[in-house]
Amino acid sequence: MLIFLTAAVFALIGLALGAGGLWLIVLGGSWYYLLAGIGFLLTAFLLFARRGAALTVYAIVIVATLAWAIWEVGFDWWQLGPRGGVIILLGLWLLLPAIRRRLGFTSPSGEAYRPSALPLSVAVLASIVVAGYSMTQDPLDHIGNLPTAAATATPDLGGNMPDGDWHQYGRTPYGQRYSPLAQITPENVGKLAVAWQYQTGDVKKPDDVGETTYQVTPLKVRDTLYLCTPHNWAIALDAATGKEKWKYDSNSGMNPDRQHQTCRGVSYYADPAAVAGSPCAERVYLPTSDARLIALDAANGQICTSFADQGTLHLEAGMKYNPAGYYYSTSPPVVTQGKIIVGGAVNDNYSTQEQSGVIRAFDINTGALIWNWDSGNPDVTTPLPEGQTYTTNSPNSWSVSSVDEKLGLIYVPLGNQVPDQLGMNRSEHVEKYSSSIVALDLATGAVRWVRQTVHHDLWDMDVPAQPVLLDINGKDGQPVPALVGPTKQGDLYVLDRRTGEPIIPIREIPAPTGAIPEDFTAPTQPISDLTFSPPPLTGKNMWGVTMFDQLACRIELKRLKYEGRYTPPSLQGSLIYPGNFGTFNWGSVAVDPERQVMFGMPTYLAFTSRLVPRAQIPPKGQDEKGSEQGLNRNDGAPYGVVMGPFLSPLGIPCQAPPWGYVTGVDLQTGQTAYKHRNGTVHDMTPLPLPFKVGVPGIGGPMITKGGVAFLGAAVDNYIRAYDLTSGKVLWEGRLPAGGQSTPMSYATDDGTQFVLIVAGGHGSVGTKPGDYVIAYTLPK
Repeated sequence: MLIFLTAAVFALIGLALGAGGLWLIVLGGSWYYLLAGIGFLLTAFLLFARRGAALTVYAIVIVATLAWAIWEVGFDWWQLGPRGGVIILLGLWLLLPAIRRRLGFTSPSGEAYRPSALPLSVAVLASIVVAGYSMTQDPLDHIGNLPTAAATATPDLGGNMPDGDWHQYGRTPYGQRYSPLAQITPENVGKLAVAWQYQTGDVKKPDDVGETTYQVTPLKVRDTLYLCTPHNWAIALDAATGKEKWKYDSNSGMNPDRQHQTCRGVSYYADPAAVAGSPCAERVYLPTSDARLIALDAANGQICTSFADQGTLHLEAGMKYNPAGYYYSTSPPVVTQGKIIVGGAVNDNYSTQEQSGVIRAFDINTGALIWNWDSGNPDVTTPLPEGQTYTTNSPNSWSVSSVDEKLGLIYVPLGNQVPDQLGMNRSEHVEKYSSSIVALDLATGAVRWVRQTVHHDLWDMDVPAQPVLLDINGKDGQPVPALVGPTKQGDLYVLDRRTGEPIIPIREIPAPTGAIPEDFTAPTQPISDLTFSPPPLTGKNMWGVTMFDQLACRIELKRLKYEGRYTPPSLQGSLIYPGNFGTFNWGSVAVDPERQVMFGMPTYLAFTSRLVPRAQIPPKGQDEKGSEQGLNRNDGAPYGVVMGPFLSPLGIPCQAPPWGYVTGVDLQTGQTAYKHRNGTVHDMTPLPLPFKVGVPGIGGPMITKGGVAFLGAAVDNYIRAYDLTSGKVLWEGRLPAGGQSTPMSYATDDGTQFVLIVAGGHGSVGTKPGDYVIAYTLPK
């Protein structure tokens, strides 16, 4: 019975591989699976016949598989494992005495002839040796070191504040995410321990939208931390102890049409004309998910009624259409020169009648509108007259802007016009400003320059990240005011921030064609010479836990329309890589302005995008919740779109790991010094396995002058410290929830340096939700 069951298993595997392999060949893919299926069927036939040749045939299958796998992917364990795991286990099964005793034959004289196990034993042993060797190798690891010497003795940090404070989202208006504190070093960071922990009480609710996330980076001013929560509470904490000072609930309510339920930060302002200690002399501005901006007294959380309408600025003003839940500000506004400058997130792919993406500057004391820049009407920036409206669905800025007050410019990362995947009927202005970095005059809002990162964007390649400002030494040794702009497609634009001209060259390369008849594609697309854009996916990049789901992914890759980066959306379904999450997202990158180096976290996840004709879209359900994955309706447009990650039948990425790295770049040379897998599958699998695969992440890094970079972000629940010079992990702290926020660092009056991260999880990547604020420090 055992031999027949074994033969049946081999036969079933052979039929599955043979049928799938034949389909793959018809689609133009690898012949291996069909040939392997034939090998399994032949082995099954010989097992049924109790022929010892079954062992030899299967030895040939193992050797052929091993040779094919090494030819395809080299000695990469994470790629070799799925190709050979099942095959080697079955080889070990065939070597069991209980199987071998049932093979061979007995002569008429009664003498038993048993098959030789030597060929199969050698094949299995060779495979095990190759597997063991590959576990010691990482052909994708890029080892190197960033320069340690200071490139300048007087770096421009972009803001005037005590070294131990953190006044804006990226610490200063430059968005560098750099702390000039140096108490924590590569030598002592391993001793970091939790100093205090605080729970906000704002937890994810059963009726929350899918992307309910906690992405806040707190501010630190003197002895107080200021932060917000996903449901738009503002909280002040004692920086030394984590004790709550005050809490304010904006009562922003719930709305299933919100695509995001999050808050990345509050904004701080000290009125220079106010008497110190007087009411609202210092303020915290809280953006809410029901499109309000609320001014609070930083001392006690009370509303500052002198601002706007009794303390509340209503951001829906001037919108032609105002569907509830479709527009709000998820990122902290910019505070500069007596102004508060606000962008807004407009829901992707909901409707052709949504709010405008206008950027507005208000008087920070009164809330009066000073200027407005609408990318659909960019030449008129004077305040919108009563009774007029901004351009519907114009490209919006949902991320954080940066400011250079000396140049008088604000640098705005812009998204795409909704619907993201449909480019017909876009205006000349929309075509110019979509998916770009725009420099606006702080005084008037007038455009000073624009640098577009995607032409005729059909892929939701918003510029998602805050541009980072620093000075980079030029060829003559003189500092050049620079901007580093990370993009979803993996390009890092390094520009002269005075003019928008490239410091690191930008080229135009041919792009795929084949848009739907009503639309078109740009013939070329820009690419920076400093890019983390991955090479195109091929069959050998397909992955799975076993060869079966890997085969399924290979078949699906061939079924999708895919011609590399910028393959246009289609009715059959297109592969979008880099995908909608992007190589870089809102977490941006961190720079050390003294060493003029950068630390970042490129992530790689392919997505699929399939257009759906309007007639095939079902009526909207009452229980639908906002989401960027699944069916996006595009009400009013001729097509909706179904999109999401490119996953195997088992729900894991179809592309092989690593899916996430950390990297270090020398910004003076534009060269990548190192690139290492980041994160483990500890929280991705039923068992807490510590395998360092290199996992996806969303969030951002922070650098300290002590030479240590800090990052949470990965989908395993850890915050890690890295040696900025080499990228080596020096320390990790286990988090009680997902760490998809950007950490920050500050010091108290006694000189103690803290590292702080908020751990609350991220709905889109499925990390554990929570409400934790955790501060770490060195032991006394």
